[in-house]
Amino acid sequence: MKTAIYARVSTDGQTTDNQVLELRKASERMGWTVEAVFTDTISGAKSKRPQLDLLMQSVIRKEFDVVMIWDVSRLGRSLQHLVTLLSEFHSKDVDLYIHQQGIDTTTPGGKAMFQMCGVFAEFERGMIQERVKAGLQRAKDQGKRLGRPPVPPIQLQKIVSLREQGLSYRKIANRVGLSVGKVHEAVSRA
Repeated sequence: MKTAIYARVSTDGQTTDNQVLELRKASERMGWTVEAVFTDTISGAKSKRPQLDLLMQSVIRKEFDVVMIWDVSRLGRSLQHLVTLLSEFHSKDVDLYIHQQGIDTTTPGGKAMFQMCGVFAEFERGMIQERVKAGLQRAKDQGKRLGRPPVPPIQLQKIVSLREQGLSYRKIANRVGLSVGKVHEAVSRA
């Protein structure tokens, strides 16, 4: 199997050498061939990681059969980001080997772990949605107005007056400090 290694450290004072060395040994034990090594020295919280982006382009082109990483924390910056990456691997039939957690999606047990991660991520998204809905309902029950505030009547009169003078919606929007869409809405309600 053709493999790629992805290793990441957070600061210049650290090195990816140990991660790469151990992953090469694991690859050798399994009879896999390491075709490429991608390393980043960047915080895991950063959304743009140059070498990870290159790896994902290679995954999309299906240049590898397996991507090897030292630890799950080296790959995803959040559970949602991790699940997105795993979905991309899965859609291209590229397996994932995570050394520290012992996850290897080339095996039935590894595939099951992969699917459970997806289930937990979906559960987490559902719980977040429920909390947001409950918070909005509580705010409504307390009499709070949701959404953007309405255009004040005095500003509405000014908008109508400027439109009657023949000004374009864009010029009116610039003068009153609203979006063109809000000006359209105000004129149509007047």
